[in-house]
Amino acid sequence: MFVASQDFTVFGGSLGEIHAQKICKVQDLAMSTGAPFIQINDSGGARIQEGAASLAGYGYVFERNVRASGVIPQISVIMGPCAGGAVYSPAITDFTFMVRETSHMFITGPDVIKAVTGEEVTFEELGGAMTHASRSGVASFVSQDEEECLAMVRHLLSYLPSNNLEDAPAFAPVDDPDRRDEGLTHVIPDSAREPYDMHEVIRRIVDDGDFFEVFPFWAMNVVIGFARLDGRAVGIVANQPKVLAGTLNIDASEKAARFVRTCDAFNIPLVTFVDVPGFLPGTDQEYQGIIRHGAKLLYAFTEATVPRLTVITRKAYGGAYLVMNSKHLRADVSFAWPTAEIAVMGPEGAVNVVFRKQIEKAEDPVAARAELIQQYQAKFATPYIAAERGFIDDVIEPAETRPRLIKALRMLSTKRETIPARKHGNIPL
Repeated sequence: MFVASQDFTVFGGSLGEIHAQKICKVQDLAMSTGAPFIQINDSGGARIQEGAASLAGYGYVFERNVRASGVIPQISVIMGPCAGGAVYSPAITDFTFMVRETSHMFITGPDVIKAVTGEEVTFEELGGAMTHASRSGVASFVSQDEEECLAMVRHLLSYLPSNNLEDAPAFAPVDDPDRRDEGLTHVIPDSAREPYDMHEVIRRIVDDGDFFEVFPFWAMNVVIGFARLDGRAVGIVANQPKVLAGTLNIDASEKAARFVRTCDAFNIPLVTFVDVPGFLPGTDQEYQGIIRHGAKLLYAFTEATVPRLTVITRKAYGGAYLVMNSKHLRADVSFAWPTAEIAVMGPEGAVNVVFRKQIEKAEDPVAARAELIQQYQAKFATPYIAAERGFIDDVIEPAETRPRLIKALRMLSTKRETIPARKHGNIPL
């Protein structure tokens, strides 16, 4: 791997012309040798004394970040202040690490904000690690101190190939590939309205229960991260019923879409766990463009050519079901647990729409509605109708999820899929 850094003890780590040339040289070496590039940022931004030359230096660094995107892994480690032009390079890289109460990132500092808008805000509130980890979605990982931060970087690299021409790292598995977990049978609550923790499902299935979560504090209604199955690195995307009932909103769609594209770029198979009642409703989401942002996730999954596996654990309703790596978007293998419900919408909503007039005319509307809901659940709230049509490859017992996923991954290990010749697609940004 190749590393570049700033030294805050020299001109506050500010970037000048020669400094930029040194960084660019390392970036070029990383590209030509097919090795990861890691930048350690601890800088006040462009060196004011050098004027346009320092700005040009940033431009040269950004241009190489863009050309390296999807070719080699690029990681930013924010070890101190990162202001002005210094923040754009981390924004382009694949993953960004920050340290609590030490790292800060912002376009304009608190003093400028106060002068321009009158707002008073502290460094930590404006651009601290937890601000970017929980609100802006800039920080992929947050650590307690610098030592832990660097350990996390090394852990992340264990899941990533050196470049886009290599396969995802694989190690001899210690965890039995045929291991069943009977505890999964009891994870799904009896009530469809009751939440459960998708982290438990993931950890029971992956090798040694080791799940390295990405963006654990942002858009927590979707869970993403790295794990291993049969010793092979995989990317996990899962709805989280504990947060917003697992619905997809703008932030969750963007979070998952970026991760899917990252895994696809670096040949990391994708495993998706689905329990989604739909997209989050509301004027706020609509006005901010949930249609456009939700389409990013649809686009990302459809574009991906790596092995793609799906497990539907419970709810899979409407467009959100389609977006979550469904068979209709060319997922390779799709499993469902017996508790899966695949439908246009939930039973209550469906009955209200389809049987509205019948319910209104009934002598006892409440009883009539309850009976119709029960009938709808018996007919549609199962995975078997979808399985009959080939939309689900198999309805499996939860306990056998791990061995079935591993067998599917082995089958798909030689998958080769090409996309139509084009300069690039036009993802709805």
